[in-house]
Parts: sequence; C-alpha cells; structure tokens
Amino acid sequence: MKIAIVTDSTAFLPKRIRKHRDLSIIPIPVILDGKIYNEDVDIKADDYYELLKQSKEFPTTSQPSIGEVLTLYQSLADKGYEAIISIHLSAGISGFVKNLETIKDSIDGVKIIPYDSKITSMPMGHMVETALDMVNQNRTTEEILDRLDMIREKTYAYLVVNDLQNLVRGGRLTNGAALIGGLLKIKPILDFEEGKIVLFERIRSSKKAFKRVEEVIGERVKENPAPVIIYVIHGNNLEVAEEEKKRLQKKFPGTTIEIGHFGPVIGTHLGEKAVGIAITTL
Repeated sequence: MKIAIVTDSTAFLPKRIRKHRDLSIIPIPVILDGKIYNEDVDIKADDYYELLKQSKEFPTTSQPSIGEVLTLYQSLADKGYEAIISIHLSAGISGFVKNLETIKDSIDGVKIIPYDSKITSMPMGHMVETALDMVNQNRTTEEILDRLDMIREKTYAYLVVNDLQNLVRGGRLTNGAALIGGLLKIKPILDFEEGKIVLFERIRSSKKAFKRVEEVIGERVKENPAPVIIYVIHGNNLEVAEEEKKRLQKKFPGTTIEIGHFGPVIGTHLGEKAVGIAITTL
C-alpha cells in the first residue's frame, strides 16, 4: 500500500525528512496586526518574534481552509496514494484535527486517517519522522498507527512560560490559573493533560521551576525501560535552552537531548521566552 504522511507547520521536523517524497506539510496561519502569515511559508520563527515585539494588536492563529486541505488530499490520491495518515497538533490547542474528521470520507480511492498527536512541536515531529521511517519499511497503516499510539502514550511535555496572558487570551488555559499566577508572582509549570495545556505546579522562581521539571523528567526516565529522547524547545530563548540542555546532559548521561524552537503558531500562545522540556520514547 502506498502511504502518504501529512502534518502541519507546528511540527518541528528533523532536516533529514523535511523533503521526504511521502511528506506534505499544511501551513497554519498566524494573524499579526490584521495581516495573515502562513507559518514557515510567509514567516519564520526568528522574524516572527521581532514582528511580535512591534505588533499593536494581540496576535491570533487560524485554521487552514478545509478547501485547501481537500485539494492536497486529492492531489495525493491522484498520485496513487491509497492511504493518508494526517498527524496534527493537539485538539486541545486547535480544532483543526477534529475538522478533518468531517472530510475524511470525501475523496474516493484513498483512506484518510486524521491523527491527534495530543502534543505539538518536536514530539509531534518525532511522530512524523517515525511514521515516514515505517513507510520506508513498507509497514501497514495499522502498524504505523499502533506505533504512533505507543509514542503518544509515552510522551510528556512541561512548559515554563514568562506570562500566562497569551494562553488565557487565546483560550488555551483557564483564567483561574492565570489569576493565581498574577496574585502570587509565581513561575508556573504547565503540562499537557489529554492534549490540553493545564497548570502542573506553581513554583516561585525560574531556577526552581527548571529544577522541578528536571526532577519530573527523571521520574519519567525511570518509568520507561526503552530508550528515550529529551527535547528542549524555546521561544526565542536559545541561551536558556542551551543552559538547560547542559544540565540535562549531566543528569542523564548517554540520553539523546536535542534543542528546537517553537514556531510562530505555538509562540503566539506561549509567548516569547517560553521553554518546554519534553520526553518521549524512541
């Protein structure tokens, strides 16, 4: 069976797969001061954060049009693909993947499988990379989906953000959590719970917040007998990400640790200087 993998631009993808013949990427729109930018097409992460500082209005994100997605799926069917596994950012962040469920039976001759990664960025990129490697090995859609389910179940991500207001205004976090943050002057740690961003713990300083995340990551390492990979993901905060990588390397020698960045869409919700630490199974 000829299988295509589709994802969206919030996935941080390893260089080796970005031009893979079986991969298609749907750009997610970001709106700054009334102008629409397609992520990774019209705007890159570095340029975005500079524009964000100058913007007069609060930035927002949108969903790709269903018509554009249908055109992509039809083009893949025309190329002879018999199945499309469409891996996307968490339904707890965007309704996009749920909307794809409404069109999955719209094109004859190809099986469309929308897949909710329940995460985004580097962990989602890992899912895409794994799926493509399995396509190369001529594995079935069932085998690929089983593997994705296993990775999803073993993926954990923790976020240290400077300001919760971006998440609150964008509707990605409850107002109660933001209120607590404002009153107690805390440095909140957030995590993903069933694909939704929630308050994990309240910590008094950035230093203590990162230390606590390192402890939690250590617990996850102990729980997982299989090899793991740790991601440090930043929103225009490379220096802090590199420092954190060094600390993690000392704590978990021999573990693969990689640095990546949040693109414009996720950066809109988390704000500049946010740092995420994620762990998943290889």
